[in-house]
Amino acid sequence: MLDLSRPEYAHAAERLRDDPMIWLSSVRPDGRPHIVPVWFLWDGTAVVIFSKPDNQKIRNLRQNANVVLALDDTHTGADVVMIEGQAELVSDASVTAATPAFAAKYADRIARLFGDPQGMVASYSQAIRVTPTKLLSY
Repeated sequence: MLDLSRPEYAHAAERLRDDPMIWLSSVRPDGRPHIVPVWFLWDGTAVVIFSKPDNQKIRNLRQNANVVLALDDTHTGADVVMIEGQAELVSDASVTAATPAFAAKYADRIARLFGDPQGMVASYSQAIRVTPTKLLSY
């Protein structure tokens, strides 16, 4: 597990809390890379993402749990945050896009696109938890 309380990682931890998008890179069963932008929640130890249950990323993760995450904006290359990690498909029904911290982070977007958090939960019912194993931040 990464210790993001270390001073050299403070900025990366702040971006993980506040940034709206992260890129999730996984590996297709045939070995080709697959990368998608996703909404996410940093819970202090892991990144939580919600997906439609039959998307390509879910099929990929069933075959290979190794992923790389990259924050969306590098501010012209001077603010890179990438995380290698292990993804887990979460089967706990209480972990949903209606989780208060996730629903609060994306309240405006959820309201605009889904009406309310339960509207998002109806389509994005598969939770993914990514546990970081390595951080690259510069």
